[in-house]
Amino acid sequence: MMPIAINGRFLTQGMTGVQRFAREITAAADRLAGHDAWPETRLLMPSSVAQNPFAYLKAEAIGQKSGQLWEQWELPKAAKGSFLVNLGNTAPLMLGSGQAVVIHDAGVFDTPESYSLAFRSWYRFLHKMLARSGAQLLTVSAFSRGRIAAALGVAPDSIGVLPEGGDHMLRISADSGVLARHDLEAGRYALVVGNPAAHKNLAALTSAAALLGARGLTLAVAGAADPAVFRAGGGPAADAGRILGRVTDAELRALYENALCLIFPSRYEGFGLPPLEAMTCGCPLVAAHAGAVPEVCGEAALWFDPLRPETLAEALERLLDDEGRAPGMRDAGLKRAALYTWEKAALALLSLIRKKAP
Repeated sequence: MMPIAINGRFLTQGMTGVQRFAREITAAADRLAGHDAWPETRLLMPSSVAQNPFAYLKAEAIGQKSGQLWEQWELPKAAKGSFLVNLGNTAPLMLGSGQAVVIHDAGVFDTPESYSLAFRSWYRFLHKMLARSGAQLLTVSAFSRGRIAAALGVAPDSIGVLPEGGDHMLRISADSGVLARHDLEAGRYALVVGNPAAHKNLAALTSAAALLGARGLTLAVAGAADPAVFRAGGGPAADAGRILGRVTDAELRALYENALCLIFPSRYEGFGLPPLEAMTCGCPLVAAHAGAVPEVCGEAALWFDPLRPETLAEALERLLDDEGRAPGMRDAGLKRAALYTWEKAALALLSLIRKKAP
């Protein structure tokens, strides 16, 4: 097959779910390459990347620009003669059909209120043009495949699907000191991992915070959340809500492992990485029945209606009042999480691009 190159722009970006996907699937490909199970691949990086973080992929620092200018102008020139794999929603239009691009969801079409006008306008234009150019479109769930197909006017079966993985959490040493630093007690807090984007639905947490507060428990929110969400509720909600801010991976593993549960209220997800991470760490999951999360988590979660916040409190009550429910959910979550690994994701990616690359 045609030589492979990977767009390494993600190495210059902050860590969100998209960058986590790109880093972990590239790391899995690198490990496979070390066992001769992945073909020789060039990793094309902006010159600002100090060093190659991978052992077996051949890194090349190229160009003088950064961001979209690097990706749209300098990257396609360097990728000439290779089939370019783009893992983070964007790709150079100049390469046309000589590439694959992973589009993680259709959020800029389906939940425009979560994005700035400039961002969603660029992404809508870019994704439509990539589809018209013949680029191989890939995504991370059947849910996203359907929504992307509808938004771009392409056949769903023309979009390849590959999973994500949660096993990166098992390679991280837990920093249990995070509990003491935030005055948390193991088993007596419910964890939320999210940001204030509209589709993350953090406003639905007020009823959960009130229930937890009334029982002397805490709602701990990791990420960029607005403390006013809980202050607005007053009473037990204000007392229960605790904003942790951004946490390290080591802190996050400890938070998952010691939580009563992860609450995931998002009403739109292309995959849902925090629920998978939680299940991987043996953390029970209470989640909104929305987006791709039911597809990923199956029967391992307690579900609630994201449009009816009171159903979140009802789900939490079932977890709290049934002593045998949490252990059963932990076991179910671990079994479900074992289905999703980054090695499986990398092998699925390789299989998909082999069908496209000449």
